[in-house]
Amino acid sequence: MTNPSIAALENSAFTQWLTDMQLRTETVLAQHLPAATIIPQRLHEAMRYATLGGGKRVRALLAYAAGEFCHANIVKTDAAAAAVELIHAFSLVHDDMPCMDDDDLRRGKPSTHKQYDDATALLVGDALQSLAFQLITQDTHIEDSQKIKMLHLLAIATGSRGMAGGQAIDLENTGLLITQAELEVMHLHKTGALIHAATLMGAYSSDQEHADKINAVDHFSKSIGLAFQVVDDILDAEADTQTLGKTAGKDAQANKSTYVTLLGLSKAKALAAELHQNAIDALSNYGQEADLLRHLAHFITQRSF
Repeated sequence: MTNPSIAALENSAFTQWLTDMQLRTETVLAQHLPAATIIPQRLHEAMRYATLGGGKRVRALLAYAAGEFCHANIVKTDAAAAAVELIHAFSLVHDDMPCMDDDDLRRGKPSTHKQYDDATALLVGDALQSLAFQLITQDTHIEDSQKIKMLHLLAIATGSRGMAGGQAIDLENTGLLITQAELEVMHLHKTGALIHAATLMGAYSSDQEHADKINAVDHFSKSIGLAFQVVDDILDAEADTQTLGKTAGKDAQANKSTYVTLLGLSKAKALAAELHQNAIDALSNYGQEADLLRHLAHFITQRSF
């Protein structure tokens, strides 16, 4: 059994790491986003509004943790961490628009299309997506071979085999009763693909070849990516709008299938626990060097907002 004082110390160290990496991500993003004073000012202002000052930065955290697991220089992981957060921000901006999920609230403040307008929000998403790829291509710290791997992962995670495809499946099945297997396919695309890419991109920021660790990260990220969505559905059913920072119960109101509507609350929680354990099991061959990923798995599955 773990000594409680040691466990508390480990928890404290992880909490500090979490804070440090969230701040680092915010700093890197702020540096690379165009200043609001640069033409076109309104678009650049809206890009910064949509990206900065909100969110848990889970995808960036996974990139940094996987990078450290594979002994990467943290400076080499910065571009990957920022890029996945830009892609995530772009997806949220577009998801919130009236033609998609039509939500007025995101991260506790008005959605980008409500703060600005639909046309600006559309352009913000487009510009954030292109900036994500630009960050990787222009980074001078990572080798071209690393860039190619990262760009390939990011492109797949963003396109029809990733988020865009998952959103299409979601829209096609609104109001329909789908199976758990079909729901899993949808979320492996819509949510899991970017989480998977973020973690592997962090691992690929290492200059060393770690085929065994890449394989472990691959299995870990697939399980934790799906677990993230299951927990999201649970929180959507249990938490209120103020706590979530977005409209609670939105999917149920729109008659969309979720893990809670399909399985019930208790079975959804059991599934989240199973996926969490699968993620931990993927790291079973590694000791303390994998602890950041283990802590993040707990952070993702035990989060309350």
